[in-house]
Amino acid sequence: MKNFLVVGMLFLCLVVSSCAKKQTVAPEDELGEDQEQAEQVSDLDAALLEPEEFSQEPSIRGTDFDSKVSLEVIYFSFDSSSLPQSVMKVLKENAQYLKDNPSVNVVVEGHCDERGTTEYNLALGQKRAVKVKEYYVQLGISPDRVATISYGEEMPQDTRHNEAGWAKNRRAETKVIK
Repeated sequence: MKNFLVVGMLFLCLVVSSCAKKQTVAPEDELGEDQEQAEQVSDLDAALLEPEEFSQEPSIRGTDFDSKVSLEVIYFSFDSSSLPQSVMKVLKENAQYLKDNPSVNVVVEGHCDERGTTEYNLALGQKRAVKVKEYYVQLGISPDRVATISYGEEMPQDTRHNEAGWAKNRRAETKVIK
């Protein structure tokens, strides 16, 4: 009986010690290959999140926005990129400003509320911005004058975590580029 108890304890110690493996940290020179693979994966993710239709946008990197000129903001329903009938008048007024000022270029920013994953909200924000751009183009604005960008949930207009706050964050803003 005593031998059986000793053998059982040894077996238990062996099982426990084999399960607890120490993790080792690779030296920095060995991390290069892992980093390279991670960068390749993130490049692939970026390609998946940026469909070809969005890559043809006019570049707005390094530009300033004219805060003195404010075109009307439009708001969207939950989980939607459809332009409600109620915003058509606002978009027509924005387009008229652009027609009256042919040297002005704009960027349409798509925004979302905080619900949903970051990736989903970035894609939805881009769809909203593109819908607004498409409508401007239908109204006679050159597509070369309108860039789009999505901020997803990253730039909330209202920080409340309720329907009133979320409704203000589901929007598209048309900003004049200096």
